[in-house]
Amino acid sequence: MIRVLRMAPQLFIFMAIRKEKKEEIIKIGTEDLDKSKALIFTDFSGTSVSDIDKLRADLRSIGSRLRVIKKRLLSVIFKNKEVIYEPKELVGEVGTVFVGGDLSETAGALYRFAQDKESFKLLGAYDLEQRQAISAEMINTLGSLPPRKELLGQLVGAVVGPLRALVYILSVKSKQS
Repeated sequence: MIRVLRMAPQLFIFMAIRKEKKEEIIKIGTEDLDKSKALIFTDFSGTSVSDIDKLRADLRSIGSRLRVIKKRLLSVIFKNKEVIYEPKELVGEVGTVFVGGDLSETAGALYRFAQDKESFKLLGAYDLEQRQAISAEMINTLGSLPPRKELLGQLVGAVVGPLRALVYILSVKSKQS
């Protein structure tokens, strides 16, 4: 079914997705869901295709995938996999990030991307392992944290600093005696 909508001076054509294509989208979405630890939902309306392609490449490098799946088809995927989340409540053009690696690393990449692109927004997330929804505020907070490696480096520095000072003091004292 093809609908043509005439608006001056543009012509918009809306094509319905065929049943075979819908089944393929559901199959791919289900496979991605099986491999994922969490899902992050984004509103990408107003973001250019080239920017989305760069984001997809960044996400692939950390083990995650960005897919654009209609909310209704996403609902079918969730129902089939017994995920209790309603994507129809999300506002805007929804992109679903299937998180295969670390949730905080993926949230960080999305957060940094959203800082550069004002139209790109994080809408929330769903932790598949704990079967729990995560608010947009929480996922933005998680994304704003430094990467895990940097946090570990800061922790090691906080522990090693006082130990170095102690070793230095002890070595000076031993030279004085």
